Amino acid sequence: MSRPAATPPSPSAFDAAGPMADMLLEVSWVLIGGAAAIFVLVMALLALAVRRAHRNTPRAMPRAQARWWLYGGGLAFPAVVLVALFFYGERHRPAWRPVPPADALVIGITGHMWWWEVRYRDPASGAEIRTANEVRIPAGRPVYFGLTSADVIHSFWVPALGGKMDMLPGRVQHLLLQADRPGAWRGQCAEYCGDQHARMALHVVAEEPAAFDAWLAAQARPASATLAPDLARGRDAFLANRCNACHTVRGVSEESRLGPDLTHVGSRLYLGAGTMPNTPHQLAAWVAHTQQAKPGARMPSSHERLDEPTLQSIARWLAQLR
Repeated sequence: MSRPAATPPSPSAFDAAGPMADMLLEVSWVLIGGAAAIFVLVMALLALAVRRAHRNTPRAMPRAQARWWLYGGGLAFPAVVLVALFFYGERHRPAWRPVPPADALVIGITGHMWWWEVRYRDPASGAEIRTANEVRIPAGRPVYFGLTSADVIHSFWVPALGGKMDMLPGRVQHLLLQADRPGAWRGQCAEYCGDQHARMALHVVAEEPAAFDAWLAAQARPASATLAPDLARGRDAFLANRCNACHTVRGVSEESRLGPDLTHVGSRLYLGAGTMPNTPHQLAAWVAHTQQAKPGARMPSSHERLDEPTLQSIARWLAQLR
């Protein structure tokens, strides 16, 4: 499967691309408007007070008028605005934790330090399909996420599609999102989770339903066993150097869940949870210099134990896993 050509834009809640994001953006503007109204009133009262204080012949404000400004402008007006905003927000609260519709796609996501494990179900066999750091969804269809963590607290947030949700160890949180149109959007862990928190990004790619179905069917297949000699050397080097102790490549290596599943790593947009673009050159650089690119990641750098031809052969083999 080919990768999307478009590079996901910087995350922005003001670029709403789904119904949940639209609702949150509307609520945000209303809350900002209410806060602005209170701010303008307070600044107007402050300006009036300063103006009166600088008069050459200041005079006291009549008691009744002073009380009107104090109780009306200082208490009643903010109270009315805040109460109105509270009930406005409450009216939208059921939409924040909705019951998923029957046709919703279910995706499980587990946060790790510092990457994302993404799980689907194969519609044909019911088998679990695992990928990493990239979420593909069908445009126009609700997606029900089950979110948890394998270590510390993380937070799942794709601003263009909706609100954030904490990911807690030992607990599954749920979030319903939908993309109204095809596209690619960047998400981010929104809860500080350690040294590489800033490099714990994910990308959501929404495709036409037929394209998504084809992608999911391709993801369910194991890696090809028929390889040209140079690619076979890369596969053999991957196994000989025990990369499969942490990474699964279905059809090639025993199952391991210590690191991301690499069965179709070549189809992803980025490496290292958004650390660098996924190209053969960058893939070789990532394998060779992991700790320079993402210090503290649990994958060691390999440049000291693998020579350049071996690194390049592994990178070429991984790049064609689509």
